[in-house]
Amino acid sequence: MSQRKERRGIHVDQSELHCNKGCGYYGNAAWQGLCSKCWREEYQRARQKQIQEDWALAEKLQREEEVAYASIQGAQSQPQAQPQASLAPFSKFEEKKTNEKTRKVTTVKKFFSPSSRTAPKKENQEGKTPSPSISRQSSIETDRVSRDFVDFLKTLHKPGREVHKQSRAFIEIMANKKDLSADELSECVQDFYQNLSDRLMTHFKGSSERVERVMDEVEKYIMTRLYKSVFCPETTDDEEKDLATQNRIRALHWVDIQMLCVPVDEEIPEVSDNVVKAITDVIEMDSKRVPRDKLACITRCSKHIFSAIKITKSEPASADDFLPTLIYIVLKANPPRLQSNIQYITRFCNPSRLMTGEDGYYFTNLCCAVAFIEKLDAQSLNLDPEDFERYMSGQASPRRPEADSGWPQVDPPSGSAASSPALSQVYQNLDLLSGLGSRQDRVLEGVQSLQRDLITWQESVEREVQEILEKYPLEIRLPTPSAIDSDNVENDRLPPPLTPQVFAGSGSTILSLFFRQWYNL
Repeated sequence: MSQRKERRGIHVDQSELHCNKGCGYYGNAAWQGLCSKCWREEYQRARQKQIQEDWALAEKLQREEEVAYASIQGAQSQPQAQPQASLAPFSKFEEKKTNEKTRKVTTVKKFFSPSSRTAPKKENQEGKTPSPSISRQSSIETDRVSRDFVDFLKTLHKPGREVHKQSRAFIEIMANKKDLSADELSECVQDFYQNLSDRLMTHFKGSSERVERVMDEVEKYIMTRLYKSVFCPETTDDEEKDLATQNRIRALHWVDIQMLCVPVDEEIPEVSDNVVKAITDVIEMDSKRVPRDKLACITRCSKHIFSAIKITKSEPASADDFLPTLIYIVLKANPPRLQSNIQYITRFCNPSRLMTGEDGYYFTNLCCAVAFIEKLDAQSLNLDPEDFERYMSGQASPRRPEADSGWPQVDPPSGSAASSPALSQVYQNLDLLSGLGSRQDRVLEGVQSLQRDLITWQESVEREVQEILEKYPLEIRLPTPSAIDSDNVENDRLPPPLTPQVFAGSGSTILSLFFRQWYNL
């Protein structure tokens, strides 16, 4: 029990990320631990061997066909010793057998003939209308990428015209190879990358930086145009792998930070923001069309992970801290079409990016994280196998630490259904609601008590005012009306009141009399 409580971290030696052949480049789980260069060599060697074996089989069938045909001709040239009716079934059987062998030989020869792969299909003969997939208009994103590609090649002058010509010709060739498998499509694209890169190295006199820049634009243009036909093709089982991985991650929803020994504290706001950004970046990978852009999403996700670890530990993160955190991010994000995106990058990305640099390193770690999730077992998490199976089936859930949660807990009823995480959360919510109900009742009692106190205080104040009014009644005395100057004792000195006088005469006479009278006053 003490050993189970001690969680073991996920450690991956850096040498395990390199190619199994020891060439120094980063390997890939999809390539059986080899880098793209070694994988191509192994794949071409195995393919050559398979082609030789198939050609030997075709020649053997051809010889058998010739022997059978010669025997039939010899039998027909000899005199008939038996009735014709008795030879009819045998001749029909031989004819059917010969036709079947001829069909097999012709099919094998056509399959391994180089001209059958490179020659364009004749579709528009005798007035046939082109298929809707050919005549349909390009999308807005495709048009924009084409314009950007042409604008970029204009700066290269003569080599730019050659690159544009080769790229357009390659897209037309790939449009006529819809029946090829995903590995064969990948081989065609990688051969084009290699040949064009060698030509550019010769032209730019070994300037690898300029060559990489041109190859990035070529990859962006080609893979944007070919995305719908080469991403998750029908000839592969990528879709089944996507569903299996998605269901696997859903079944592992109960795995937490402590089980994976992830050195990240999501209670810190900055750490939580970096975790959310990392999840967003790894989910955004599916919306990109160019392998380089998908790798950029993985790189941004990884850098956010390193930032979260650095903030939590207050020191730079190590590789042993990075991989468990990346696994935790993948489990929380459950990215859509994860396997298809990994296979798409593996098949059609510029191999120089996958073999070296930070993009290759982070992509290799993502492949390791997905492989770890697929093989995750009880021993990986230091759990009891029976508990692990019950957690995976949903019959039980590991007990979370409740002391640091700060929330009141309630014991759920007995039963297997009560130990599920959803029901545990329901019981916690019910306990919280009961506590809130009691608090609300106390608040309502306080409100009612305050209301009663206010009513009592109002009644007491009204009673005291009434008592005072009864004890000291108010008498209102109205004043008697009097003249305005009745209190004046010097009325004798006032001048008599003026009375109006009427004057007759002209205006000037009246005015003179008025001034004379006014002067006498």
